[in-house]
Amino acid sequence: MPKIVDHDVRREEVVDAARRVILREGIDAATTRAIAKEAGYSNGVLTHYFADKDDILLSALRSSHRRIVERLRAKLAGLTGLAALRELLLDNLPLDEERARETALEVGFWGRSLTGGTLLEVQREEAAELRHLVRALLDAAERAGEIAPGQDLDDAAERLLALVDGLSLHRLLYPDRLSPETLRRLMTAELDRLGGAS
Repeated sequence: MPKIVDHDVRREEVVDAARRVILREGIDAATTRAIAKEAGYSNGVLTHYFADKDDILLSALRSSHRRIVERLRAKLAGLTGLAALRELLLDNLPLDEERARETALEVGFWGRSLTGGTLLEVQREEAAELRHLVRALLDAAERAGEIAPGQDLDDAAERLLALVDGLSLHRLLYPDRLSPETLRRLMTAELDRLGGAS
C-alpha cells in the first residue's frame, strides 16, 4: 500500500526548516540544499512543493506574519485608539525571545528584498497593511480625543513605524545597550507625546 502523504504538513515542515536555517545562519545560507537537509528531505521533495528558493523564503516570511496576526488579534480584542495602538506597536518590538526571532527573520529579508522582485513586492504590501492599521488606530484615537490637536497623523504614523524598525534593529545589534524595558519606555514615551504629555 502506498504511503499517504499530507502535502500541507510536508510544506509546513519545509517552511519551518527554512525559518530555522535563516534564524541560525542567515538568509544567504538558506539554500535549497540546506533547507532540505534541515527538513530531512531530498531536494526533489522541495521542488515538488515549491517553485524555487524564493517561493520557500516567501512562504517562511508569510508564515511568520500569520503567526503575528493571530497573536495580535487576541491582544487587540476589545481595544481601540491609543490602547490598541500601544499594544500593536509594543507587539512589533523584540521584547521577548519569540519576537526577537520574528524580528531577526524580518530583518534578514530586508537586504534581499532591496534587490527587487517578488520579495520586495510582498515586503511592501505587508508593510502597507501595518501602516494602514497604525493610521486607522491614530484616526480612532483622534476621534476619541486621545490625541493632542494639530498633529499630522500621516507624519505620526511614519514616525511610529520608523521608531519600531529602528528600535528593533538596535535591540538585535546592541542587546546590552537596549533592554526590553528601554524599548517599552521609549515607545510609550512617543505615544504619550501624541496624547499631549510632555
